[in-house]
Order: sequence, then structure tokens, then C-alpha cells
Amino acid sequence: MLFKEILYLIRKDLVLEWRQKYAFNGMLLYVGSTVFVCYLSFGLRSNVLTVPVWNAVLWIILLFTSVNAIAKSFMQENRGRLLYFYSIVSPQGVILAKIVYNTLLMLVLALVCFVFYAVVLGNPVQDVPMFLLSILLGAVGFSTSLTMISGIASKASNNGTLMAVLSFPVIIPMLLMLIKMSKNAIDGLDRSTSFDELLTLLAINMIVITVSYILFPYLWRS
Repeated sequence: MLFKEILYLIRKDLVLEWRQKYAFNGMLLYVGSTVFVCYLSFGLRSNVLTVPVWNAVLWIILLFTSVNAIAKSFMQENRGRLLYFYSIVSPQGVILAKIVYNTLLMLVLALVCFVFYAVVLGNPVQDVPMFLLSILLGAVGFSTSLTMISGIASKASNNGTLMAVLSFPVIIPMLLMLIKMSKNAIDGLDRSTSFDELLTLLAINMIVITVSYILFPYLWRS
């Protein structure tokens, strides 16, 4: 039953996204324009874009892309639609469907961003599979954390500001581990050096999903 609810809600979000193509196209435009601005800023100057800067700028772009893409998870739902969902689906199905959908959306945007970024500014990554794994963990981590925060912020009047304030202490530790893990992949270090960060990110993702599954019903009732 829960699985059917999740599939139904994911299909609903896909249909809404297809009808409102300007949202997804706007995110692609944001990614493309940001990478192009980085090219104009760094590409025209020699010896400016070092490997640490290349890595940090990529994650900054991915971070702001995820915030802009996931912020609308609950904020775009009007009160009547939420009341209708309240009567036909469980709150667990709602939050899990949002997490899955936002994860898929972030994966697409992150891969597009990485490919375009690597083509425009060069690709210094030596261990590409490990780097793609860090992008995968980042997409899942950003989606799980920001989806729950978006649900909390949607209950407040000034939801945009509240989401920015709540997401900062949650995202920064995760972002630091992702930067370190991706830097190891860029340098081609042995994969065992990133094992601690990998386990920590997996644990954080599982904890956030579990907490969202347990606590969201109480938020849903309010």
C-alpha cells in the first residue's frame, strides 16, 4: 500500500514538472549560466583555477542548485491539494515520495552540471567512478535533508528565510565531507582513504530518512 502511494505521488510530481517545464528549464539555465560565469572569471586567467578551487566551486554550484530545486517541494503545494492528499495518502508516503523525486531530480541536475562543468573548465578527476559516487551521495544527502526542512519551512509564513537558516547547520558538515571525498577522487588517492567519509555520509542519509519517516506525520497533522 505504501509503495503504491509513493509511486502515485512520484508520478504526480513528474506530471506537474512536465506541465511546468519552466521550473526544470530554469534550473538548467541556472547551472549553465553559473558555469559560464565561472569560465569567464577563471578560464580567462592562467593559473587561477587550481584543483581545490575547481572542486569547491563545483560543490558551491551543486549546493545552490539543490536549494533552489528542492525549496519548492512543499511550498508549491496549495492548501487544497494538501488537504486532498491528507485524506487519501499516508504522511509517510508523502515524505518518502518527495525524497525519492527530489533525489532523482538532483541526480539529473548534478550529472548535467558535472558534465558541462568538466567540458567548459576541464576535468582534473583521476578516479571518475569515486567522484561520481560522491556526487551521488551528495544528491541523496541534499535531497533528504532539504526535503524535510522544506516541509518544516512550508508551515511558516516567511518560509524562504526559515529554510535557509535551518539548512545551513545541516548541510555544512555534509558538504565538508563531500569536498574531502571528491578531492581524494580528483587526486587519485587510494579509495580506502575515503572510507570514513563514505560511511559517515551513508549513516547521515539513513538517519535523516528515518527521522523524516518518524517525525513527518506529526508535522503533517499540524
